[in-house]
Amino acid sequence: MIRAARLAVHLVTDDRMPFDRLADVVDAAVGAGVDVVQLRAKSISARELLRQAVAMSDVIDRRCLLLLNDRVDVAVAAREAGALVDGVHLGQADVPPETARRLLGAHAVIGWTANSPEHRVAASALRSGTVDYLGVGVIRPTSTKPDHPPALGIDGFAAFATSTTVPCVAIGGVRLSDVAPLREAGAAGIAVVSAICGADDPAAASRAFRSAADALALEAERVAR
Repeated sequence: MIRAARLAVHLVTDDRMPFDRLADVVDAAVGAGVDVVQLRAKSISARELLRQAVAMSDVIDRRCLLLLNDRVDVAVAAREAGALVDGVHLGQADVPPETARRLLGAHAVIGWTANSPEHRVAASALRSGTVDYLGVGVIRPTSTKPDHPPALGIDGFAAFATSTTVPCVAIGGVRLSDVAPLREAGAAGIAVVSAICGADDPAAASRAFRSAADALALEAERVAR
């Protein structure tokens, strides 16, 4: 299983951006300390996603984890092409996590979207180690996923996170001011799209999320001394 410290700050890419610009945003964000980049591009061909995955692997250059959204097949192909793809994030309608684990191996990182009691039950029924984290949301309404389920809010996320032993990453409309309460509510991490991809200064935005995500741990360490 992945160490929780490597789940703190996720950047989910915005497929509305031109790829060249997106690569610059990812480079800046990774340099500023994001832990995970999830390449999400739902409207392009598998071949184009493969090209982007290989290019993004070069941009990231092992500085953080690279996950592909949905496409286990492209993750396998990208690895065969020499890209360092660490795993996938799967939706409820995608390939089952057990299949992804079998295809990608024991050391891959596998996330799974979960936003209902039924999803929580399904996750708890999986063999330990099948998924590394659950992407739980949305926290607030968001334009990057117009068909999202009803927003959970901080309290709804807390109720979900405390009812499962699988680390939970909060996603969907997460603001910088939400990071501290989400971490206090049990979030292993937070995932953002527009807050970094749409920022005038993606590096500064990433540093702000990095600092906010780390603040709770730093305060706990200070109190323990």
